[in-house]
Amino acid sequence: MKISSEEIIKNLDILIPNPKCELNYTKDYELLIATILSAQTTDKRVNMVTEDLFKYSLEELANLDLKKLENIIKPIGTYTRKAVYVKEVAIRLLREQNGIVPNNRSYLESLPGVGRKVANVVLSNLFDEPAIAVDTHVERVSKRLGLAKENDNVLTVEKKLMKIFPKDKWSRLHHQLVLFGRYTCKSIKPNCSECPFCNNCKFFQK
Repeated sequence: MKISSEEIIKNLDILIPNPKCELNYTKDYELLIATILSAQTTDKRVNMVTEDLFKYSLEELANLDLKKLENIIKPIGTYTRKAVYVKEVAIRLLREQNGIVPNNRSYLESLPGVGRKVANVVLSNLFDEPAIAVDTHVERVSKRLGLAKENDNVLTVEKKLMKIFPKDKWSRLHHQLVLFGRYTCKSIKPNCSECPFCNNCKFFQK
């Protein structure tokens, strides 16, 4: 039996009543950089490295020696490429935006290391723009609940979720799906006993 969008929203509101981004940041550019760093790693690990990284101002990051930058973010993996991204983003924000992250999708997506998912996270959290960022958790949950097909790519998943759910719910729902996937509907050993969607879950039924 297909689950309704209302049922999903109702249950997620009970399960995750106060969803929020788990990346630590206090400035707009810090969220942007942390989200870039979060690709293919965990928020927990990103928060470990940004504790040191964010001791530097945007100006200092733009001028920081690349090797020093690499050493700071080394624990997150693919650090050589991400160090280049961080430095270039800092330089461009200072040169082109007076150091301020703009509410502008096309500009954000022109920055190195920023694709649609990163832009969605930034626009949603900084500017309250309706957006659903599809990371591995959102993708997995969407497919297990039959909201998307197994062979759908992340953009297709995003478009399907945008059709299924009301626009004013997108940003909140994004965080809820991330946290649901991170702590309940995990990739390995999901906590099915705590899940309200078992009867609608392809993974559980298998």
